[in-house]
Amino acid sequence: MKKLLLTLCCITLLAACQKVVVEPEQPAYIAEPTELVVGTLYGPQIFFTSGQGDSGYDYEMAQRFAKYLDLDLQMKPFANIGELYAALKKGEIDIIAAGLGDTPARREQFRVGPPLYRVNQVLVYRQGTPIPKNINNLDGEITVITDSAFVDTLTELQKSNPDLVWNQEKDKDAEELLAMIATGDIPYTIADSTSLDINRRFMPELREGIVLREKQPVVWLLPANNSDKLMSQLLAFWHTEKRSGTLAHLNEKYFAHVKRFDYVDTRAFIRAIDNKLPKYQATFEKYAGDIDWRKLAATAYQESHWNPNARSPTGVRGLMMLTLPTAKQMGIKNRLDPYQSIQGGAKYLNSMLERLPESIPASQRMWFALASYNIGLGHVEDARKLAQAQGLNPSAWRDVKSVLPLLQKRKYYKKTRYGYARGNEAVHYVDSIRRYYDTLVWIDNQNKLIELEKAPFQTAENTEAESIQPADLTQPQQP
Repeated sequence: MKKLLLTLCCITLLAACQKVVVEPEQPAYIAEPTELVVGTLYGPQIFFTSGQGDSGYDYEMAQRFAKYLDLDLQMKPFANIGELYAALKKGEIDIIAAGLGDTPARREQFRVGPPLYRVNQVLVYRQGTPIPKNINNLDGEITVITDSAFVDTLTELQKSNPDLVWNQEKDKDAEELLAMIATGDIPYTIADSTSLDINRRFMPELREGIVLREKQPVVWLLPANNSDKLMSQLLAFWHTEKRSGTLAHLNEKYFAHVKRFDYVDTRAFIRAIDNKLPKYQATFEKYAGDIDWRKLAATAYQESHWNPNARSPTGVRGLMMLTLPTAKQMGIKNRLDPYQSIQGGAKYLNSMLERLPESIPASQRMWFALASYNIGLGHVEDARKLAQAQGLNPSAWRDVKSVLPLLQKRKYYKKTRYGYARGNEAVHYVDSIRRYYDTLVWIDNQNKLIELEKAPFQTAENTEAESIQPADLTQPQQP
C-alpha cells in the first residue's frame, strides 16, 4: 500500500513539473471584400439617376474602378459632406467620390487621390443685379455649403480681407444654392465652374462673377489609415485610365458641350418646353425607336425650334427639316405635317445609327449619328479617317470632333473622298443638341420629383377615405 501511494505521489509531482502547452488561438477568418462601397453626393456631374439609368463623372469612374478591382459597385449617396466624412472615418464606405476639391483641410483628415479634372471656383450672382467687382464690396453675404472647399477658400481670403463674412448652409446642396440665386433668395454663392456651366442650362439667370481660385484639382478621398493597398490600386488604375483616354472622354462627355452658353436661347428653349413640346411629345415617344425620345426632341428643336412650317434657303422643310429626297426615301408624303416629319426624321436617324461602324461604342454612337444627320455620313467617315491619320481614335467622338473643322480647309478636304463640309457647324450642332437633351432630362426628373412629393398626400387622402367609407373598398380605384 505504501508502495502504491509513493508511486501515485511521484506521478503527481511529475505531472506538476510538466509545462502546460497552450494551443494558440487561430485568427478569425477575414472574408475578402465582394464590393466597393463608394460614398457620394447627388449632382449632374457626380452621380445622377434617371429613367435611362445611373450617370455622372464620378459614377462612371467608380464603375470602372470596381471592375478593375473585380468587385461589385455600391454607390451610397449621402445628404451632405459632413455625413460623407463621418462614414469614411467609421469605415462604412471605402472611398469618397463626390466631386470634391483637393484642400489642405481635407489632406489633414484623409488621403487624397490623383486629380480627375480641374475647376475654377467662381462667385455666382443673379442676372439683373450689379456685377460684383471686389470681394470686399458685395451687396450682401455669400452663402456656401458647410465643409465645402469654398469655406477653405473664404477662410484664406479673410486673412487679407478681414471684413469678409459668409454664411454656411448644412442642409442644402450646391444645386439648391444655385437655385436660390436664380430666384433671388440669396445674393451670392460660390460654385465650381463645371457645376455652374451645367446648371445654367436649367437656370439661365445664373451669372459668373469673380474667379476666386483657379484650376483646383477634383479628387477622391480615402481613409487616413489602413488604406495603403487601396491607394496603390487607385494610382495604378488612374494611370491606366489616363493613358487609355478615359479621363479625356469623360471630360468631353460631361463638360465640353456645356461651356457655350446663350442666355436668350436657353430661356426660349425652356418656354418652348412648356408651350410647344406637349403637342408633339407623344409623337416623339411613338417613333423614337431605339433612341431616347428626348434626344429626338432635342434634335427637332435644333432643326426647327419645333416649328412645323420651318424652311431653309437650301430647301429643307418641316419640324425635322428633311430634304425632299430624304423624305421620299423615308416614305414621307408631306414634310409640313409635323407628325409625318417626326416619323421621317426618327426613321432616318435610326438608319444612321445602324450604318455606323461597330467599332463606335454605344455611348457615343448618337453623337456620330447626329453629325451624319447634319453633314452626311460620308463627311463623318472622312473625318474619322483624318483622325486616324493623325494618330487619334476614329471611334471616339472627342477625337473626331476635334478634326471635323478641318473639313473646311482645302489642305485637308482635297485629300478626302467627299470633299468640303462645314465640320465646325456639325460640332456646334451636336453640342447644342446635347445641351437641349440635358435640359429635357433635368426637367423630366424635376417633374417626377414633384409627382413623388405629391404621392404621400394622395395616399393619405385615400387611406382616410377608406377608413370612413369601408364599403368603397369594393369599388374600382380612380386613376
